Amino acid sequence: MFDGKFISVIIVSAGSSSRMKSTISKQLMFLDDKTVIENTVDKFRKCDLFDEIIVVCPNGDERFYQDLLGKDIIIVEGGAARQQSVYNGVKASNDSCEIIAIHDGARPLIDTSDILNVISDAVKYGASALAVPVKDTVKIVKNGIVVDTPKRNELFAVQTPQVFYKNKYLQAYDKAASEKNDYTDDCQLIESVGGVVHITEGHYTNIKITTPEDIDIVKVLMKRGGDV
Repeated sequence: MFDGKFISVIIVSAGSSSRMKSTISKQLMFLDDKTVIENTVDKFRKCDLFDEIIVVCPNGDERFYQDLLGKDIIIVEGGAARQQSVYNGVKASNDSCEIIAIHDGARPLIDTSDILNVISDAVKYGASALAVPVKDTVKIVKNGIVVDTPKRNELFAVQTPQVFYKNKYLQAYDKAASEKNDYTDDCQLIESVGGVVHITEGHYTNIKITTPEDIDIVKVLMKRGGDV
């Protein structure tokens, strides 16, 4: 489908889950009979597009995640911040890897057709990320005062997967590391070296579990059955 390109997915599951207000990591909370991270990994298994699946987990939890997810999954320890965690996952990818898809472990409702579409666009344009148009009017605020109102039709909420050529990612990471820049978004890393990131429009259901309310929303959406 992609001219024999070796494609790896890096699923980042090393966050602290501080906004969940729980002692249990959000990736390990249950959605019916499986944890969030199991549901996420299953979506990428079913795609049959990936030559390897790499999960980045909290430092010290490697054996637990390996037992939970199975021997076919490559488990890598995370770093102090997201950028380092993603890099650890990319470093663990096969030497033959050309394309990397980076996905949040806490997005278990990713639509399999969106995965295919964003990879296709990345191969075509060099880099692509799933995103959806924002629904609300967004205000730029400084010191509690509105200073600007961007045009809503130009604003997108970026999701994952975000897909890049591996060599471009590594080039961008090396530059960021040398300049001591730490980006929370993988697209920013590519943009920092002049890379152009294409947007693939996805679905609003591809939410990231961040707060306790999100777990309830995901459970409702899962009851619809099939891909959502």
